[in-house]
Parts: sequence; structure tokens; C-alpha cells
Amino acid sequence: MTTEERSDRIRPPEPTVPTPAAGPAGHRQDLRAAVAGILLVTVAIAVGWVIQEGDGSLQVHWPPLLASWDPHLGPGTPAAVAVAVAVVAYGPRLAAGLPWRRLLLTCWAGSVAWILSLALIEGWYRGVARRLTTRHEYLRVIDRFDDIGAALRGFTDHIVIGPPGNWPAHVAGHPPGATLTFVGLDRAGLGGGAWAGMWCIVLGGSAAAAVMVALRALTSEHLARRTAPFLVLAPFAVWTGTSADGYFAAVAAWSVALLALAATRTARHPAAAALGSGLLFGLTCYLSYGLTLIAVLLAAVLVLTRTARPLGPFTLGAPVVPVAFALAGFNWWEAYHLLVERYYQGAGGTRPYSYWVWANLACTTLAAGLATVAGLRRAAVSAPAAVRGLRPGTTTAAQRLALLILAALLAIAAADLSGMSKAETERIWQPFVVWLMPAAALLPDIGTRRWLAAQAVLALLVNHLLWTGW
Repeated sequence: MTTEERSDRIRPPEPTVPTPAAGPAGHRQDLRAAVAGILLVTVAIAVGWVIQEGDGSLQVHWPPLLASWDPHLGPGTPAAVAVAVAVVAYGPRLAAGLPWRRLLLTCWAGSVAWILSLALIEGWYRGVARRLTTRHEYLRVIDRFDDIGAALRGFTDHIVIGPPGNWPAHVAGHPPGATLTFVGLDRAGLGGGAWAGMWCIVLGGSAAAAVMVALRALTSEHLARRTAPFLVLAPFAVWTGTSADGYFAAVAAWSVALLALAATRTARHPAAAALGSGLLFGLTCYLSYGLTLIAVLLAAVLVLTRTARPLGPFTLGAPVVPVAFALAGFNWWEAYHLLVERYYQGAGGTRPYSYWVWANLACTTLAAGLATVAGLRRAAVSAPAAVRGLRPGTTTAAQRLALLILAALLAIAAADLSGMSKAETERIWQPFVVWLMPAAALLPDIGTRRWLAAQAVLALLVNHLLWTGW
């Protein structure tokens, strides 16, 4: 047996849940948590309709989601149902039995198949090729970047609504790294909405593999394998295929995964992994302002591994992208403050904080699914013991997983309380929600397929009953 084959063998399983949460009582509590999630969504819908019908201040047609009621079937319907059935039926067994590297590729391919099939429910043109070409999107300004240097130097002049030629909403709402991605595709001969859409779908699917890599390094291979089917059938895939946020999620996720490999020294070259993590984190911050909060997860990696060893190479890599943009004439801080002004010029200025500060969590429930909600309950239960075990280094794999999940929740809470994420969080928070999905690995083996089915049914219902996205 080769070294690679030995490394791909399944490690002995560790307990996935704290003993007090096991048994029928724990299962009933999981169901109660799921019901609480359903109630939160129901209340958000009911209260949202009252507010929206009253004064229209929510600025969404189907609160709490940015969506319109549009029951329909489409070309992707059979494929989406087939992917869901296949993952529910065979996903747990394949996740347990495939060699590790093959499992990573299978998980990535399965995630892409799920995202693409959901997008194709709207048809190729409406669901993929047109998505990034609408009046709010990046591809509308490609011709304004013929001179990239001049465009970057003048980028902040077009953020606020008022001056001539202000940027479309998504271009103004993100640092120019996002737009330059699609400019680069265009320069490489991959112009147009179809290539841009597939870039986001294929890269977005890789986030599932990145999370598994991080989980194996930080917790255990057993927990990473248990998470795999839930990452593939993530309900937020409904929005991954409609925007660039899935691409942003993947870049951020690989930054966390590389730091986990460096911190645990499970990479062949830990320093190179840490350097790569820093480079990707710097890029992440220039894809979306709000993704600076990925630093919370990066910090959690260092706390869980109880080491600062990767910080040297990480801090060498992290400034590379920011320095490059600064030398090109783009000022991140100035742009961010202008974005805040632009935000309150538009829907952000009318959407009531008092509703969205909790309704955002209903959007997150729909994006993460009920299995994740049930798993979050178990993570919260194990958190006190996990925190106590950090200093002596006695945390179990399941406890370390719980703390990583709670770090993602902390990042979401910071984004929520900031007031800069009022609505559309089912799309915007994908880079954080993908780190909530492993909570489902804390659920008992019994019922895994039922929880997977619940995840799939939720995504299929949302995609078939509503028209989502921009």
C-alpha cells in the first residue's frame, strides 16, 4: 500500500455529539430547534407582509427574501430532483467510503451539479447567461475598464449617486477586485454572461471542498466526511448560481482552509500554505467590504490550534493585494465610507433596521436549512465545555467543530448588527453560512437521510415557487 493510499484511509470515528445530547431527548430537542426555525421564518413573512403592504419600506416583494412569487418548472427541474435524490440515497455511504481525495473532487462536482441544476430551473439564458448582465451587475461596466489604471484611480468618483456615470449597484457596493475578475475573464476571451455565470458556479462549488479540507485539519476526517452531503445539498445554492457571492465564498473558504493546513502542519509546506492563505484573505477584502469579517474565522483557526506559527508567512501574503490596489490608485477606506453614503441613498436608507436585524436571521435559516439549525443547537450546548477545554488542549473534535461554527455565527452577528446588511443576506452571507453547514455533522447518524431530504426539499421549493436574485 502506498503512502498516499494509507493517508486516504478513513480515520477511526470520534463521537460526534456530547453524551447529554444523545438519545431520544436530544432528537426531540433537534426537532424543536427546527420548528423554532420554521416559526422564525413564518413570523418574518407575516410581519414583513404587513410592513411592506403598509409603507413599502422593506423594498422586497416577498419578505424576508428579495424575491417575487413565481411558481414554475424549468429545464433544470429533472436534474435538480435527480441530484437531490442521488445525494440523499447514496451521499452518506459515498462520504464514508470514498478515498479522501476522490471524495473532495466528488463533493466539488456534486456541489456544482446542484448549483447548476437549480440555476437551470430558470433556463440557460435566464438562469445563467443573463444573471451578471443586468443593470445592477459587473458586466455592464466592462468597457469602462479599457484603461484599468485610470478606472481604479477614478473608481471612488462614481460610487455615490449624483455625479455622472455612477457605478451600478453591485460595482459600487464592492471593491474593484470583484469587477476586475470579470474584466480579466473578458480579456482572456471568456467574455459575456455565460462565462461569468459558470465561473461563479464552478468556483462557488469549490467552497464545499475547502470547508472539508479545513474540517479534516481542525477536527477529524470522520466529521468532515459526515459534513460532505450537507455541503453538497446546501439550500443557499439557490443563490450561488445567481450572483458572484458564491465565488467570493470560495475565495474566503480556501483562505481559511489553507490557514488550517498551515496551523496543524498537515500541509507538505506549511509556510507556503500560510502565505497562500494571506494572499487569498487580501483578495477577499477586495472582493467585498463585509468579508473582512472572515478574519473572525481565521482567528478561530489559530485559537483552536493554539499556535501563532503561521502568522509570519500569513502577514507577508495578506498585504500583497491591498498594496497593489493602493499603488494603482484605489483607496479602500475612502471607497468604503462613500459606499456607506451610497447605501443610505438607496434601499438601505428606507429599510427599517428594527425589522431586518432579526429578519436577516430568517433569511439565514432559509439559506442554511433546518438540519443546520438543529445542528446549531447541539453546537451551542457543547460550547461551554469546549471553551473550558481550550486552554488545557482537551477539546474533542466535535467541540472544536462547535467552536468553529460559533465563530461563523459571531461574524454573522457582527454583520447583522452593523446595519449594512439589511435584506438580501440569503445571498450576501454565503461566505459565512457555508461554515454553518458542518453543524449538521453533529446530528446522530439515525435520521441523516431525513435531514438531507429536508435540506433538498427546502431549496427545491424556494427555487420553484419564487423568482430570486437580481
